[in-house]
Amino acid sequence: MRLLIQRVSEAAVRVDGETIGSIGQGFLVFVGVEDADTEAIADAMAKKLLGLRIFMDENGKTNLDLASVGGSLLLVSQFTLYADCRKGNRPSFIRAGEPHYANQLFEYFVARCRGDVANVQTGSFGADMKVSLTNDGPFTVWLDSAEICKNK
Repeated sequence: MRLLIQRVSEAAVRVDGETIGSIGQGFLVFVGVEDADTEAIADAMAKKLLGLRIFMDENGKTNLDLASVGGSLLLVSQFTLYADCRKGNRPSFIRAGEPHYANQLFEYFVARCRGDVANVQTGSFGADMKVSLTNDGPFTVWLDSAEICKNK
């Protein structure tokens, strides 16, 4: 599982011109799933995501997590996080999860996050989405379960 996390002051996702999810302060998270991912991996990635201390405290240090600032989540499924660009100029997506399984695990991940965060919004799996954001910082973090979960 791969997460591309952007600390935002606001973010929104639209499908067919209609806003289907929007947040203020929080994280916009693009979520990629591969077939080898499991619910245990999703749990570990959610724990890491929700524990990230990348918001400023009163001393200007990145020391606060999402809950400490009352932040929200906008979770957007994105299979392109598994693009393989090593050969040629056309990315291969062979490592991206099979759509039915990827959607199932994405929904599990969303539910897991909703257990800890009051406002969790989502995109629409498989839809042509238009995502807008105001990156705060900018601050962008990459989490890959191959690194996060390798000792588990």
